[in-house]
Amino acid sequence: MLDEPGASDPVAAAVIQAAQRLIGELGDQGTGSPLDVVTAARELSAAAATAMQAAVDRARAVGHSWREIGDVLDTTRQAAFQRFGRPVDPRTNKPMSRETLPGAADHAIEILGCIIEGRWEDARRDFGPEMLTAVSADRIARVWAVVAAEVGGYERMGEPLVFQADDATVVDLPLYFEAGQTSGRVVFGRDGMVVGLFIRPPTP
Repeated sequence: MLDEPGASDPVAAAVIQAAQRLIGELGDQGTGSPLDVVTAARELSAAAATAMQAAVDRARAVGHSWREIGDVLDTTRQAAFQRFGRPVDPRTNKPMSRETLPGAADHAIEILGCIIEGRWEDARRDFGPEMLTAVSADRIARVWAVVAAEVGGYERMGEPLVFQADDATVVDLPLYFEAGQTSGRVVFGRDGMVVGLFIRPPTP
């Protein structure tokens, strides 16, 4: 019997298995729990993320630049490196840890969603003590009003980029408006509290 294409590659095999499970769940509408479909989709997403890392590693191994990889991914070379790079600590010549806070992307999306919906106080719910002192609900509202004045109404949110910076987990989220775009950045401490929140100046 012939092997399935990619079966000898564990990354490819994981993608194939996860995709087959999702196809099976979607094809059995009404016979299983909708949560089984969600679980299968999550597993495929995780397998695809692993495959993306492997593909970028392969592209780097044969000499492609971060600029080229960023162009393919429709992002900047810095963002591509922050997501897929394997930085080395110049002090020790050892690979830096890339472990990020679990659930950071969803948490950042929730915080920026509060801002988008005008729930300024809710956006501060998980602020650390210094952030609570430095960033009031009124300040968040004023910044958001400046953004709206420059690029109009909010339209959609892009894919989050999550990376580690020292002991913090950083989440960058592209934000698209009717006349331009900007990005929000949420920084989490090791305890999961928000230690930084930024809305970058819009680009037309």
